[in-house]
Amino acid sequence: MLKVTGSAMPGAWSILPITVFAAAGGEEKEATPPVNVDDLSLYTAPPQKSRYVEPEAGQLEQSVATLRNLVEPYTARCQGTYHKIKPKVQSLVQRGNDTYAYLKNPPKDFYPRAGVIGFTGVLGLLLGRGSRIKKLIYPTALMTVSASLYYPEQAAAIAKSSGDNVYDRAVQSYAALEKMLNPRSKTEPTGPEPKP
Repeated sequence: MLKVTGSAMPGAWSILPITVFAAAGGEEKEATPPVNVDDLSLYTAPPQKSRYVEPEAGQLEQSVATLRNLVEPYTARCQGTYHKIKPKVQSLVQRGNDTYAYLKNPPKDFYPRAGVIGFTGVLGLLLGRGSRIKKLIYPTALMTVSASLYYPEQAAAIAKSSGDNVYDRAVQSYAALEKMLNPRSKTEPTGPEPKP
């Protein structure tokens, strides 16, 4: 028979050292040294001596492993492509969300202006009948003119940046064309002169 004395809270027995008195039969023995709760086999589990054994692979697992080895180069290539495309897709989704938020709460007179700009595009398609170049140039030009009437600041900024880009490209094209048409003459030194 065991007699446990100590804490009043049963949950605290695992943390607190508790004095345990053991009595055999009905006779009392002399005091024994205190025993911790961890020393009693009733409160502790014996250490398990087990080891992990790898199960043998079955036919299904072997065929799945073979399939994985065959597909691995292709999946690596697809993951590389995915990581290249992912930022572009995320920026496209962000632009879509921004556009949706803008159209959900547009500024004053946005829809009438957009209607006029769209109407000028349709008018350009009607005026450009007969030629593919006219069908491309007329709607674009009319929509650009009508949009610049409604949004002059943005049109000026776009025209300035586009003009700078066109000028830079023209200068580069001119330099490349000049280099192609005027190759170096034989009289110009091409390198260090040989010593006699």
